Amino acid sequence: MIECQDVSFSYPASILPDSERRAGGALKHISCTIEDGSFVLLCGTSGCGKTTMTRLFNGLIPHYHEGTYTGSVYLDGKDTRDLSLFDISLKVGSVFQNPRSQFFNVDTTSELAFGPENHGIAEDLVRDRVKHVAAQLKLEPLLDRSIFSLSGGEKQKIACGSAAAIDPDIYVLDEPSSNLDAYAIADFRQLLFTLKSQGKTIIISEHRLYYLSGLFDRVLYLKDGEIEGDYTAEEFCGLSARQRDDMGLRPLDLAGLSEVEGTPQRMNEAVWTIKNVSFAYKHEPETLHITETSFPSGSATAIIGHNGAGKSTFARCLCGLEKHFKGTVQDQSKNYSRKERLKLCYMVMQDVNHQLFTESLLDEILLSMRTENKQRAREILKKMDLLSFEDCHPMGLSGGQKQRMAVASAIASERPLILFDEPTSGLDLFHMRQVANVVNQVANAGRTALVVTHDPEFILRCCNYVLHLENGQIQESYSIEDRNGRKRLLKFFLSDMKKEVSTE
Repeated sequence: MIECQDVSFSYPASILPDSERRAGGALKHISCTIEDGSFVLLCGTSGCGKTTMTRLFNGLIPHYHEGTYTGSVYLDGKDTRDLSLFDISLKVGSVFQNPRSQFFNVDTTSELAFGPENHGIAEDLVRDRVKHVAAQLKLEPLLDRSIFSLSGGEKQKIACGSAAAIDPDIYVLDEPSSNLDAYAIADFRQLLFTLKSQGKTIIISEHRLYYLSGLFDRVLYLKDGEIEGDYTAEEFCGLSARQRDDMGLRPLDLAGLSEVEGTPQRMNEAVWTIKNVSFAYKHEPETLHITETSFPSGSATAIIGHNGAGKSTFARCLCGLEKHFKGTVQDQSKNYSRKERLKLCYMVMQDVNHQLFTESLLDEILLSMRTENKQRAREILKKMDLLSFEDCHPMGLSGGQKQRMAVASAIASERPLILFDEPTSGLDLFHMRQVANVVNQVANAGRTALVVTHDPEFILRCCNYVLHLENGQIQESYSIEDRNGRKRLLKFFLSDMKKEVSTE
């Protein structure tokens, strides 16, 4: 059992130079009890304190993250201040928002084995644990792979497997589905179902709610660092769609997305064409092989596909980040070399920590501009709901706020071709719609947007064309401006969940 007694926490001013509370994550007077065997969903808008709350439960606060901390957190009756992180890790397994931050090995099999080995479990039992978890999460194709060669979604799956391999009594998971495809989410839901049936305690912070429907038995809704709502599953599911919408929460059911209204974009006949594409990472099999494909210019195109399909690699090659790319990229008038594409494109990466460089949000925007314009920079920050944090350090923001910061930098660059790699990872409903509006504005300004995403609601709100990539090849491409195209898109995202649910 976990018990929080009047807990308040704020990060130090050295991390958040303007105001730690305004940048999100601070908690105020948190009191709650998590009973053994319960399945608790933490939800709320970006920056409301969900990640900070998970750090209370797994002991990272106060043992790792510094700050002003009052009140007490008890794990099975013992104050976490009096327990070491090693003691806590015997009972609590964690999956972080950024899986890369919790890896200790360079290959996947060793990573799965690391936790049990670290706890002194016998070698034969460690091997059994790894084999069992790999089967449960369908990780067999990822075994004996380099961590560095994995896609973002594949890294997320390994992080989930690493936590499960420890076989703790309590699982604390922070946005575990953020980069997972439809297959992986179905597998992950099945794992959660299995863990729940085993009597494990599960605490999960999420924006995607649809795959958790029927699993959680309690919901804690956070707002501005406080628990504003404490619901049973029945009470939460009894809220109207409008009520959850007003709370900034994503849908509980994807089936209704066919009615989502997108924003019409200005269409023209110009296209970008890609021919004779091939690419392979060093010492790895060929990742991309595309004879020819095209997508509309001056509009937004979604790139979909399962984890490891080559979506992020395709985006990196297109914008010139990969030197060994072979193929041609052209618009109506000319072919563009790799160096030309580096100047032509701007990419919002899957892990935005790689592209935050300065000491403040305002400086980050100015860095992306061809000619510095503070007034314009502040307008962009305001559009992304970040103006009040302009003097804060970017690395002190929540995951969702960092994501919006990177999108803001892309808009400020005014490049003609902008690529977004999972831009809604860690975003609540309000801010997902905000980014969708930004993508629409990019397209309506005559620029081209390519969006790598596993988020069907986001696609329906801002894209009008789809490239479906699997095994490094274009599986199909189609417009989603009509009802048939929208149904085709939703079938891709819904079919795996339906198959999984029927096997429970």
